[in-house]
Amino acid sequence: MRFIFASKKLQQLYTDRMGATRYPPGVVDAFFEKMFVIQSARDENDLRTIKSLHFEKLQGERGLRGERSIRLNRQYRLVLRLETDEQGKLICIISIEDYH
Repeated sequence: MRFIFASKKLQQLYTDRMGATRYPPGVVDAFFEKMFVIQSARDENDLRTIKSLHFEKLQGERGLRGERSIRLNRQYRLVLRLETDEQGKLICIISIEDYH
């Protein structure tokens, strides 16, 4: 599935590993693993079928904006939003967040 990044910092983390030191090492490794899964998926239904991702809609205002999360580990989540453009569906990667 196609994806874009909402921030340059996340894009630099993905392309050059810049800023990796701001996260625990296991989180950065999990980020790259989950990005590979997202890239390999045909659509969001593929992500839903992988139970270990815990692909879920966020609650409250963020859920109303269409934001979802994928678990990186017990503490960190990859927050994303499903979008559509002229080429079809894609995922916008919003942030890596500490949920504790």
